[in-house]
Amino acid sequence: MKCDIVLAGVGGQGILSIATVLGYAAVENNLYLKQAETHGMSQRGGAVQSYLRLSDQPIYSDLIPSGEAQLVLSVEPLESLRYLTFLSPEGYVITNTTPFVNIPDYPEPEELLDSIHKLPRVVAIDAENVAKTEGNARASNMVMLGAASPLIDLPLQSLEQGIREIFFQKGKDIIELNLRAFHAGRAFAEQILNRLK
Repeated sequence: MKCDIVLAGVGGQGILSIATVLGYAAVENNLYLKQAETHGMSQRGGAVQSYLRLSDQPIYSDLIPSGEAQLVLSVEPLESLRYLTFLSPEGYVITNTTPFVNIPDYPEPEELLDSIHKLPRVVAIDAENVAKTEGNARASNMVMLGAASPLIDLPLQSLEQGIREIFFQKGKDIIELNLRAFHAGRAFAEQILNRLK
């Protein structure tokens, strides 16, 4: 098992929570894990990127070489396009379609989404809307994790337990909200992935 994931978005969108759940599930399943981050998290809205490498064999670098990532998982659509050079030819882009307009020359949303939909293997989901339907738009990062989960070889139960662990101190209602958001994202992605096969 080997899975290299580029996580991308902007500060405040919950990239590190996604990485923490994946890391928990990897450790629970005795996998090797390396992570590297580049971010402007102290500045909400700054670019955030994290490399996450999972394997059943030792990993010698925390950086993902160009053309090697199985997934670009982005919680912001423009950020999904920024890291395409890391994607392997068989890789998938999993992206939120809701823009976070944080720069003056942000592209027109229609043009941006058109570029994303031209990619050969993409799951594009309105994560904010899905999360809102489940109870709170702030759970959109767990929608995105759910959407990526069918493409990551980690047991569903381990991912669910990772969500329980990171939201434990926030109480049962927040845990349940995030689990619902996760499963809604997963269900959406499974429909898209079945069509891509």
